[in-house]
Amino acid sequence: MAEKKILTIGNPLLKKKSTAVTSLTPEIKKIIKDMTDTMYAANGCGLAAIQIGEPLRIILVDTSDKRDNLCVMINPKITKKEGEIVFTEGCLSVPGLEGDVIRYSKITVKGKDENFKDIEVTVEAYPAVAFQHEIDHLEGKLYIDQAIEGTTKSIDSKEKI
Repeated sequence: MAEKKILTIGNPLLKKKSTAVTSLTPEIKKIIKDMTDTMYAANGCGLAAIQIGEPLRIILVDTSDKRDNLCVMINPKITKKEGEIVFTEGCLSVPGLEGDVIRYSKITVKGKDENFKDIEVTVEAYPAVAFQHEIDHLEGKLYIDQAIEGTTKSIDSKEKI
């Protein structure tokens, strides 16, 4: 297992825009494996490569209850979006806080899978939020930058920040 340290708020890399992946190399495969090990070890439902210090356009999402439905997406791009949902989000890079964010309720995302084959997924509700959250990381955005004013609070005390 190759669990990596997750960067946290204040690290300037989290504000950096990630670079597209042009081919599937052994290094990219290792990064995906490290991301997978790290996300599951941290009990996360998503992770972007930048969160482990790799400014590459790679995300993972697994919102299944049993954590057995991993979606690896390289160079993800939202191609369709509809509806609106307010969702309380947290983030492995923003420990101890959560906040409400307005997201699209249904999206279609295109990219490459872990074998660098074209992939397209259409998701709604919680999975749609997770994909948008991780794609935001690739643009150097954190959910707290988009949280509805007055909704960010400590997870432990539920005090508003």
